[in-house]
Amino acid sequence: MRPTLLYDADCGFCTKAAGFVPRLRLRVDVDSLQSVDLAALGVSEERAFEEMPFVDADGTVVYGHEAVAAALRTGPAPARMLGRLLAFPAAGVVARPAYRWVARHRHQLPGGTPACALPATDSSITSSTASGGRP
Repeated sequence: MRPTLLYDADCGFCTKAAGFVPRLRLRVDVDSLQSVDLAALGVSEERAFEEMPFVDADGTVVYGHEAVAAALRTGPAPARMLGRLLAFPAAGVVARPAYRWVARHRHQLPGGTPACALPATDSSITSSTASGGRP
């Protein structure tokens, strides 16, 4: 199994962001949350619709900024370096809140529509190591 990056196909911003993966030459499959069996992949459905999940070839699942970092680490050297930097705990101090901000405002970003908005109670967006989440 190749690593898989999942996105919400009902969200224009998420779909647009997923379109960048081939351009970055990342070695991951890109599938929509709606087209796969999330439970079979070990992906929390609730969390997946708040933070983007990445399923590694060994079945490990990470979410949010950690998913972005993991996906980047599958690409060419510049992407791998950025992915490694994002994986450092110190980088999480900036990357985690930046990811949360994007997730909360994705309906206002390019490609976003009102359908992209997270539910009003988005306090479930937590660190990538907690349980719950979406991009």
